Amino acid sequence: MSGWDGWLAAQRAERERAGLQRELRPRPADDELLDLAGNDYLGLRRHPEVRRAAAAAGWEWGAGSGASRLVTGTTTLHAELERELADFTGRESALVLSTGYQANLAAVTALAGKDALVVSDAHAHASLIDAARMSRAAIEVVAHNDVAAIRAALAAAGSRRALVLTESIFSVLGDAAPLPALAAVCAEHDALLVVDEAHGLGVAGSGGRGLVHAHGLAGHPHVVLTATLSKSFGAMGGAVLGSAALVDHLVNRARPFIFDTALAPAPTAGALAALRVLRREPELPSLVHRRGAELAARLGVPPSAGAVLSVPMPSPRCALAAQAAVLTAGVRVGCFRPPSVPDGVSRLRATTSAALDDADWSRAVDVLARVVDEQRAAGRRTA
Repeated sequence: MSGWDGWLAAQRAERERAGLQRELRPRPADDELLDLAGNDYLGLRRHPEVRRAAAAAGWEWGAGSGASRLVTGTTTLHAELERELADFTGRESALVLSTGYQANLAAVTALAGKDALVVSDAHAHASLIDAARMSRAAIEVVAHNDVAAIRAALAAAGSRRALVLTESIFSVLGDAAPLPALAAVCAEHDALLVVDEAHGLGVAGSGGRGLVHAHGLAGHPHVVLTATLSKSFGAMGGAVLGSAALVDHLVNRARPFIFDTALAPAPTAGALAALRVLRREPELPSLVHRRGAELAARLGVPPSAGAVLSVPMPSPRCALAAQAAVLTAGVRVGCFRPPSVPDGVSRLRATTSAALDDADWSRAVDVLARVVDEQRAAGRRTA
């Protein structure tokens, strides 16, 4: 076995010993499992209007966009989506990228640099962490939702440009950031607050406009918004939203935008159609919250600020056993164990969705509640 082959084998063996080996599990298009693990919060991925729009765009424009946005990849679909996203969220301008991951990379790397300071919440998504590292800025990680620690870090920044990175609703625990307090601290120190609304846009705030809009921060000069189009909008892609000057800067300086092929026509049109459905049916987020509150009550956990419900389990073994038992009963949920969870607590991660009909939703809730109760009891017996 060569040096590299040996290294790869050792890496896998180490992951397997720690119970952290991941595998790809392809699913068929007609998967009959009730999905409480995915991120199609509003059920728009298979909405007839969204599917028709995506199919029509693929037929009209072709399978791909053909080039980067600055060459020939920008289509009228991109321009329409950007205009309507900006209007929906109350921002002046928007810039669409190929993924939400790329949106965070673009925003942070183009705004920071080796002469800047990035202050990051300890629970920030991997895309924000990678963006901070790629920016070459000095990085300070502060305790989760600790406004005082952020204020202290900014006060010590001196004359450096500073960015504060957070999520509006955090992706594992489902809790919300104290956005008004963070925006006030950033304004006080002339820092930018970069808010990832991946789990807020579509489910939080009036008509799903997100927590930034809900807190009256849509026009705040110190707030930059990033988002994904792959969750509530059921498609794929990402966006950065802010001032026209910000978007102009990103178009000219953000390498993850400049050197990436433009988002393909089908998901661009699909996201645009999903946004229009949401504007026409603003009650969709309310269904997500009602179901989330029901599930939280059945499981005895606090309700989520969005669609992500975190269910602590007694041990990694109980979490895995619960996930397997739920799957056997026809329901899919997520499972997170240390070190993948920010607080070190093994947990199930269930997402509430408007995609299921009432009967399927009730069955999924019953299955999950029964299995969680069984595994919690088993955990107490072995404690």
